[in-house]
Amino acid sequence: MKVTEKDVAYVADLANLELTDQERQRMLKDLNSILDYIDVLNELDTTDVRPMAQSATAFAQSGARQADKAAFPWREDAPLPSLAHTEAMKNAPETDGDLFKVPRVIEK
Repeated sequence: MKVTEKDVAYVADLANLELTDQERQRMLKDLNSILDYIDVLNELDTTDVRPMAQSATAFAQSGARQADKAAFPWREDAPLPSLAHTEAMKNAPETDGDLFKVPRVIEK
């Protein structure tokens, strides 16, 4: 599958980006280059490769020295008290009483 100029224009429009012709051409080249590389990766035999979501965790459990394991410290996942709503609202330059008010950034 190849990215077309129409695809680049569509995505740029969704992202509310105004691209010059030069930027559009560079984006087209870069995106197609990424897709070509993914095709190369898809050709690799990964039959005996274990899936991993956290490479640091896998490294720490793979028999690494204790000193190496310390390079990947994980804190305990424990609930901590959060900032009270009234305190958070005090930090806002503008609120409606319950929510932060921010400038509109999307005009479409």
